[in-house]
Amino acid sequence: MILLFALATSMWAGRVYAQAPETEGQTPTSTVVAPGGKSQIEERMQQHRFWDKKNAWLFAGVGAARTFDYFSTLNLRRRGDQEILVTNDLVDNHAAFAVVEAAGTGVSIGASYLFHHYGHHKLERWTSIVHFGLATSGAVRNYCLKTSHPRSTQ
Repeated sequence: MILLFALATSMWAGRVYAQAPETEGQTPTSTVVAPGGKSQIEERMQQHRFWDKKNAWLFAGVGAARTFDYFSTLNLRRRGDQEILVTNDLVDNHAAFAVVEAAGTGVSIGASYLFHHYGHHKLERWTSIVHFGLATSGAVRNYCLKTSHPRSTQ
């Protein structure tokens, strides 16, 4: 829900303009002044293609982390523990759970693209970095949990 709100607000952030006083009788000039004193070279350096090398590695990392999470969750269920984020029925249906993990990767790439499209390049990169970190830490946590043993009636 928070991610959806962040995406919605970032989409509108690029469309907010300061109000300029109306000037009557003036003709627009063709002189372009970079905002904040930045040169066009600096602005060009900040722009990049969406599928550049850095994003490709970040997206591969997110995919690898989600795969790691997939296998760690299956291992968790085999040991008798309960999954807390999704239902156990979903995890036990391996094909459906693989689709959920792949969809999570796709949503992450889609969110990064929206940030890229609207010029929020730092958020574009940080989306993948945070997703990679959270998915990896969740998978490590799954492997670190103790196996739940059924109580014996002795």
